[in-house]
Amino acid sequence: MSLLLAVSSGVATASAQASGAEAPQPSGFASSADVQAQLREMLAAMKPDQGFMWRPLVRDGANVAAIEIWKKPGRPAVHPAQAEYAIVLEGTGTLVSGGALADTQVKNANLTEGSRIEGGATRPLGPGDVILVPAGVPHWFGITGERLVLLGIKLPAGK
Repeated sequence: MSLLLAVSSGVATASAQASGAEAPQPSGFASSADVQAQLREMLAAMKPDQGFMWRPLVRDGANVAAIEIWKKPGRPAVHPAQAEYAIVLEGTGTLVSGGALADTQVKNANLTEGSRIEGGATRPLGPGDVILVPAGVPHWFGITGERLVLLGIKLPAGK
């Protein structure tokens, strides 16, 4: 992941240098060692029966890239105004996305949960896989091993 962040920063720097403008300073950076250290800290802090933990890794104001550790599946969800982008860092699981969310409950403006997804597509997940769930699309993560670890980012719809 640090390579992705470094490459992104390098592209912005190269573009700024080519145009003669001063390169913007990155607001956050996490090396591979930083990612691994945070993951170890999170795993040590999780209670034995805890199924999910989320902790920001880097941020730019309201935009956050966070490590998500899933040990148990959550409820199927929809984020009406946010796309969800994620990279599988470790572990294995299943993504169900699309279709229709059944028995919906609005939790807040950014989250609607349901009991199941009807008619969604199922895909296996493993390290290195990249996920982009558009805003308003139902999705659910299943865990097929000990845990599924994601680097997750929510993006405003249409951006």
